[in-house]
Amino acid sequence: MAGLYSSARPTSSSSSSSSKILLLLTALPLTLAALAFVLQWRGGLNDPATRWSPDRMEFPGMGSSGPARSSSPSSDCVDLLGQSRSASFPYFRDWKFGYGSDPKPKICITTSTSAGLEQTLPWIFYHKVIGVATFYLFVEGKAASPGVSKILESIPGVKVIYRTRELEEQQAKSRIWNETWLAGFFYKPCNYELFVKQSLNMEMAIVMAREAGMDWIIHLDTDELLHPAGAREYSLRQLLSEVPANVDMVVFPNYESSVERDDIKDPFGEISMFKKNYDHLPKDTYFGNYKEATRGNPNYFLTYGNGKSAAHSVFRPIIRIVVEVDGEIKLDEAAVLHYTYPKFSDLTSRRKRCGCKPTKEDVKRCFMLEFDRAAFIIASTATEEEMLRWYREHIVWTDKALNLKLLKKGILTRIYAPMAIIQGLRQSGVFGSVITSAQTSLSKDNFLSSTESGNTTSAVDSRVISSRKIGNTGEFQSTARKVLEFADTDSLAIPPLSPPEMDDIHLDV
Repeated sequence: MAGLYSSARPTSSSSSSSSKILLLLTALPLTLAALAFVLQWRGGLNDPATRWSPDRMEFPGMGSSGPARSSSPSSDCVDLLGQSRSASFPYFRDWKFGYGSDPKPKICITTSTSAGLEQTLPWIFYHKVIGVATFYLFVEGKAASPGVSKILESIPGVKVIYRTRELEEQQAKSRIWNETWLAGFFYKPCNYELFVKQSLNMEMAIVMAREAGMDWIIHLDTDELLHPAGAREYSLRQLLSEVPANVDMVVFPNYESSVERDDIKDPFGEISMFKKNYDHLPKDTYFGNYKEATRGNPNYFLTYGNGKSAAHSVFRPIIRIVVEVDGEIKLDEAAVLHYTYPKFSDLTSRRKRCGCKPTKEDVKRCFMLEFDRAAFIIASTATEEEMLRWYREHIVWTDKALNLKLLKKGILTRIYAPMAIIQGLRQSGVFGSVITSAQTSLSKDNFLSSTESGNTTSAVDSRVISSRKIGNTGEFQSTARKVLEFADTDSLAIPPLSPPEMDDIHLDV
């Protein structure tokens, strides 16, 4: 019996040890799973990632929408541009985009615009993200309205210049009117008039940029985004800092948006397909696919094809450059993305523009490019249904097989960076924060403003540019005088030009 019991004891002890090990192996993963659940539970512990930011800000899309707000006059605008809570884009301390130190090189953009906030705010803040420090906005129309311009003025680095009577009088004395290269554009309506205004505004912006100590100046429309591909990081400042010191000018070839739907509402946030510039394509690829790429339109691009330029050090009044000059380089990868007729309303709204008759001969007085002329005629003469059909045939890329073929050939390309940046800005509430902040400040001044407006009978178009825009009246007159004394230059402002056609350049055999 003693031998029997002695042999049974080890068996019982071994069974007990096995049970404990099995229990430990079962409890350990359950404990780890519970711990992981607790760490990921948003209602409990804070995400450690938020500790990286000194302001403990949330990344785009992480915040809750919060309770419903009561409606206000600005609610539609805020909803369109993003949530109105005061969140921030995570890569900067707040929506004011204070860089902390003095950034080099200093880059400024100038534009002439009549666009509303739904276009200008994403345009401004996208370029702030990639390194633009200052914006000179020459505003008219909707952009000059009090509700829009006050918000633009509240953004650090944005200088708003109104088209006042004083501005027009000063520009009427500009030496630019004596230039023979621009004479063909004088006293013509629509696009020709716009080009002359852009040239005059650019001339003034150059002086302002010089006084502000800018290193680079770029003329850009509000339907265009710079795409700084080819740099070590997605940064315009990084790209231009790598340009050799002896280069005065950098040309960004333009890519044109290829719209895939006819119901686009937010071009910057919805369009990712673009047609490459011929400068970024082998000649045999460009001309070998020219017919399919034009899809029956007058040219390879719907509008211009000669890119945009950045001028360095000695600023020159250049809007578009096509001629090679000393100290100029054309970028091999970077481009300017042109969102051309991205919305159907861009076509329908043309019927209200200019004073031209919708005939093939008369439209030549108003529009430089063939496609713009055709678009004006169809918008002025066709029904809504006919316009939509024309829009789909000439602008919307609905043939997926053709799209795939041209993507493989390299004619078309996908670019997602601007879309991702702007969607991140919108989701984090940057645009809503700008509007809310400006309106809060504006509401405090409403009573005083209404009192002051009651003591004057001056019209909006006769306002003097205030110190909040480009300085006091004396400073403005000083700037205008410097524009009049602007030195002669051999570089000319080149109007929008179409890309080369099949008959323009013959392939070497």
